[in-house]
Amino acid sequence: MGNCCNKPSTSTPPTNQNTDPAPHTTTNNTTNNTTATSTTKITNRACFGAGCYWGTEKFFKIDFGRKRYPESLIKGDVGFMGPPGAQPNPSYREVCEGTTGHVEVFDMEYSGGEIGMEKMYEELVRFFFQFHDPTTLNRQRNDKGTQYASVIYCYDSVQKEIATRVKNELQALIDDGKVSCFSEKTVTTAIKDATEFFPAHAEHQEYLMKNPKGYCNHKIRFADWP
Repeated sequence: MGNCCNKPSTSTPPTNQNTDPAPHTTTNNTTNNTTATSTTKITNRACFGAGCYWGTEKFFKIDFGRKRYPESLIKGDVGFMGPPGAQPNPSYREVCEGTTGHVEVFDMEYSGGEIGMEKMYEELVRFFFQFHDPTTLNRQRNDKGTQYASVIYCYDSVQKEIATRVKNELQALIDDGKVSCFSEKTVTTAIKDATEFFPAHAEHQEYLMKNPKGYCNHKIRFADWP
């Protein structure tokens, strides 16, 4: 089986860096059938690390964005996110060596559709836990190293609350024996504040869409939450 570190490399610098979106405004129906508008702090941007970013992108864009929730209108790039003050614009090889502290991630923008932004973000987090193994620290099957960490990078406090709640819910399901598809018994996924995102090179974007038989170690591990 291939290894994610065998991806093609190039000296072309990353481009197409995203900017932070404005706060999202939601409209809710009240009990007296009047309409109240409130501005939430949740953004329409999300970032996840789940091992090799080829599979992370494919599962969010295709399996979630096109098959489960077409109204989510997911678009984004694969790339790298590291700790505060980390080296800017790291090369793929530098990240693969594990010396920069960056994680391979898929950074996206999404829409709330009919269910709203907070619910859609929760569904993204739930799906994230369904297609990778969050119990193997810094490893997804053949891919080992800090760059393959299971991480949810949050762009605001609402995202962090949702991510923490869903992570704790999954841990309770594992403890109760209702979810038993993972290698270990403890969810090691880190929940961190988002930092600067650095897009990977163009040939790494939508790689599995262009190469359907390319390397991927992700799969749906449980179809529905108990």
